[in-house]
Amino acid sequence: MAKGRKVEVVRGVGRFLDPHHLEVSLCSGTGLELTGEKQVIRFKQCVIAAGSQPVTLPFMPDDPRIVDSTGALELKTVPKRMLVVGGGIIGLEMATVYSALGARIDVVERLDGLMQGPDRDLVKVWEQYNHPRFDRVMVNTRTVSAEASEQGIRVTFDGEQAPAEPQCYDLVLVAVGRKPNGDRIGADKAGVHVDERGFIRVDKQMRSTVPHIFAIGDIVGQPMLAHKAVHEGHVAAEVAAGEALNNPELACSHFDALQIPGVAYTNPEVAWAGLTQLEAKAQGIKVEVAVFPWAASGRAIANGRDEGLTKLVFDADTRRVIGGGIVGTGAGDLISEVCLAIEMGADALDIGKTLHPHPTLGETVGMAAEVALGSCTDLPARRR
Repeated sequence: MAKGRKVEVVRGVGRFLDPHHLEVSLCSGTGLELTGEKQVIRFKQCVIAAGSQPVTLPFMPDDPRIVDSTGALELKTVPKRMLVVGGGIIGLEMATVYSALGARIDVVERLDGLMQGPDRDLVKVWEQYNHPRFDRVMVNTRTVSAEASEQGIRVTFDGEQAPAEPQCYDLVLVAVGRKPNGDRIGADKAGVHVDERGFIRVDKQMRSTVPHIFAIGDIVGQPMLAHKAVHEGHVAAEVAAGEALNNPELACSHFDALQIPGVAYTNPEVAWAGLTQLEAKAQGIKVEVAVFPWAASGRAIANGRDEGLTKLVFDADTRRVIGGGIVGTGAGDLISEVCLAIEMGADALDIGKTLHPHPTLGETVGMAAEVALGSCTDLPARRR
């Protein structure tokens, strides 16, 4: 795509020299090995998209049997017993893969539950379906030490559900989060402010503290998701081009998404958009919630996967949809209708009266809206 748009690509490690110059330590070919050569690039405007890196645990030994999310994708062998440190999305996605290949899985999470993003009723469905995958799920528990031996990695735990003795694993995946790379690019020399955690603060037009330097993606804050970064990149590019071309329409672009969807690509998938029920409650928003269980979906039953559910969250005053969540096969694809409904300010009537194809999983979104309206004929009638 870059080549087709006549973009010059320079491979290497870049650091700012000043507000208009970047020094790049060049890499050889398509590899990551530095050649020792350097190139200075002068720019009028710049977009920082330097991303993030996995958080490491200082007590973990340097051993090939201890991996981060990148290392987990470089499968050498299938471990018999695997520990996932961190019960977030990345850890549980990898746990799903390795479990499907035959590994027995333990998960340790310092918080009081797995997969903290979506509402608990969605996660509960996922937990019930995946219960056979895990030997141990240790919440409110920390990993405190690890030791490498010929037999494996011996890990010691502390907390509410910690086993009394250290446990031995063939593979340990550390998935305790990611940290931004703001402090690795010499941003201070360009005058760009980087906070104590490594994030670059930006405005709605993705400008940093230096007006001609923009920043997008993981490096500007949560959520660290590729689809958020792409939209931020569009805004930064349009604003930069609008300035250069003196185009008022492009120069007025800004990032104002009402929702940023999240998806756990597990089995089943869990997806959510907008405000969760818990977030709405925390913000003091009175809501109405409508749930359609997939046990009443003909397509889900035919697929042999009727464990899921579709949930919509409505503002009780305006009746507009402000959030939603889906757990089930293909939830990451199905959530897009909820995203659009939130952005367009749709209410229960808009969604419920929209014709959905039958039999599909997508129609569960329409049926959830019918539940909110009290007109769903695919579930037992409400008592009056």
